Amino acid sequence: MQNQTAYAHHITDIIKVMNGGIEFYQEAKNKLDDTTYQAFFDRMIEAKQEAATDLQPFAIDEQGEVELDNSTLVKAHQTYTKLLSNISGDSTAFTYIDQLEELEDKVLEELDHALVRNQPQDCEVTLRRIKVKMQECHDEMKALQKTAAQH
Repeated sequence: MQNQTAYAHHITDIIKVMNGGIEFYQEAKNKLDDTTYQAFFDRMIEAKQEAATDLQPFAIDEQGEVELDNSTLVKAHQTYTKLLSNISGDSTAFTYIDQLEELEDKVLEELDHALVRNQPQDCEVTLRRIKVKMQECHDEMKALQKTAAQH
């Protein structure tokens, strides 16, 4: 009888998106320099840092080392936002908020992708807990996006 060991799957991709999100929120904080959004962005950064930290043991299980990279898709959103700001001469909050809301969609998509896979029990429990927190972040960002669009 062969011993089946369950390995974590798709965890490094989630961490890459989280790391990219942290970087993108920090950039938005610096660019906007508006105290209205600072605490909000800080909460989003902290939630993603905590999630990435909680997932690192499973990344080590998956690839043998800590995942420090970030997602190319998130980088593309950052570049797009910068380009849009330069073309329009406008670094408005709405431009950033719109792209950050898409980032939140991507985070949930990556978590869902991992949750449909056969994960070790402790990994699945961690993913489900993180998904609840990231859904809250998404919902907050969606509400902020709707408010920003009205102004």
